[in-house]
Amino acid sequence: MAAKTEAPAAPAKEGGDATAALPGPAGAPAKGGMAALLPVLASVILAPAVTFATVEFVVLPRLLKKLSAPPPAAAAESAPAAAEGEAKGGGEGKGEKGGPPGYQFDSVVVNLAGTMGTRYLKTSFLVTGADPKIKELFEANKPRLTDVTLNVLSSLTLADLEEPGSKNVIRERLVGAYNQALGHKVADQVYFSDFVIQ
Repeated sequence: MAAKTEAPAAPAKEGGDATAALPGPAGAPAKGGMAALLPVLASVILAPAVTFATVEFVVLPRLLKKLSAPPPAAAAESAPAAAEGEAKGGGEGKGEKGGPPGYQFDSVVVNLAGTMGTRYLKTSFLVTGADPKIKELFEANKPRLTDVTLNVLSSLTLADLEEPGSKNVIRERLVGAYNQALGHKVADQVYFSDFVIQ
């Protein structure tokens, strides 16, 4: 029996110590369990953190920059119009930066429907239109248009605001409500500069 145990052990010694590579009590002790899990734990913890940082500091700023920039065709069309307005010495009824005529609503705060007053929407936006006297019309009818704004925005629920494209729906509702309140088409577009849900 001793010859049988020595025969298998001899080839193992020639190629190296086979028992040293085996885990468990027969071979040399393997590296600690925590050290083996370190790369896995690092990837599980670091992957979401790196993804969040990339989205927050790289992707979102680029996306916001692209969304806030006017399309190239609109920029080319507005440049001659702005130069033309400066040449004529005009600018009445124009936006502060020479854009289309408009009226600014600042810091409108409403409670959202269905939240029992616990959630609210705070927004600021610019209403633009083709009528060069839109600012004067909105200022003359400010109480009525403020009430219209509050009615449209406070009728929104949290579920309405979480749907994709909700801002476009709100834009359409506001434009329609303003035009109906004024009795003719004055408003064309709404541009949000602030939109916070709490």
